[in-house]
Amino acid sequence: MKLLYTLNSPYARKVRIVAAEKHIDLKLEEVVLAAPDCPVKQYNPLGKVPVLVLQDGDSLYDSRVIVEYLDNRTPLAHLIPQDHGAKIQVRRWEALADGVCDAAVATMLEQRKFAEKQDASFIERQMEKVKRGLQALNEALESDKKLTKSQWYVNGTFSLADVAVGCTLGYINLRFGQVINLAAEYPNLERLNAALLKRQSFKDSLPVA
Repeated sequence: MKLLYTLNSPYARKVRIVAAEKHIDLKLEEVVLAAPDCPVKQYNPLGKVPVLVLQDGDSLYDSRVIVEYLDNRTPLAHLIPQDHGAKIQVRRWEALADGVCDAAVATMLEQRKFAEKQDASFIERQMEKVKRGLQALNEALESDKKLTKSQWYVNGTFSLADVAVGCTLGYINLRFGQVINLAAEYPNLERLNAALLKRQSFKDSLPVA
């Protein structure tokens, strides 16, 4: 199997981490989406990464579909619980983490425009989403009075929820580290991020400035 990805995509990072945690070998093919010969559109009509190209040439997208496929490839260390209630909780936190990323990416793309073409109200709306999402994720960890460094979002077990949030935090630190201080504003998320960065899968996939 081959994963088409960009180095700093938080969604592609989520897939890479899941594959690493599940000990699934993927051939990684870094792409440049703006390049005329970029192969992504051959496999995903939306032209987005990540895309998982299967051995038969079929393809899977987006990240939520890919990680579920990978998690069910082997019974080793399921990151998506088999219990329906726990699974829904995990997918809810994944959806929120991905939504924060969506807003952060939209902000970054708008800020890359020439100053006179930027929409300040659009940027403000997206950043409000980012901050509301981060606050909700921070408070969710705070709700468990017995929380320790070894505990995670759902049932005290490392799961896809933690992977998704960790990828979001990596992207926030990369693109907005000058304006969002996790340690000062979201201490529970900072603690989670520190715990995740001890895992080899997170170390190996760190975004690059």
